[in-house]
Amino acid sequence: MDHSAHPSPLSAVVAMAWSGLCVAAVVPAAVRLLRDRPLWRRISLPAAVTLPLLVLTHAWTVLGDHLGLRPPGGALVTEPALLAAAVLFWLEPLARTRHRLGDPGRCLYLFLAMPLLDLPAVGVIASGHNAEGLAMIVGMLPLGLIAAAVTWSWVNREEREEREALRAAEA
Repeated sequence: MDHSAHPSPLSAVVAMAWSGLCVAAVVPAAVRLLRDRPLWRRISLPAAVTLPLLVLTHAWTVLGDHLGLRPPGGALVTEPALLAAAVLFWLEPLARTRHRLGDPGRCLYLFLAMPLLDLPAVGVIASGHNAEGLAMIVGMLPLGLIAAAVTWSWVNREEREEREALRAAEA
């Protein structure tokens, strides 16, 4: 029996967790560190394209085996596609691009992405692979933390600007 086609349960769980962590933490950290690169302005796409692109690529990557959609080469094909879609997704809220979203748009974009990206993991759980699905959901948790941080930053900036405006009006 060839075990290379079917990874062990533990390695499948680790792979799902790592995939989610790459999309939700590694890629955004890299984009944030490199946010001023001129390349981002050239390759960025509008949020109306990047959000569905990431959601669909993520679903294809996560559910591919379960739905018989995995291409020849498996993860060697789907994971790079997922990482490319993740880079495009994270450019809008984190980098300086021509399509950069304002504060309300960034919050909506990130908070809308969270449940949409968890749906494929719910499908994995529903197919009987509880540990894999939960590993993906846990791996994606940094997305919620980033969404909260973006929101907190926006609220603090709004309050600071309001205080400055009040001080200027009083002076």
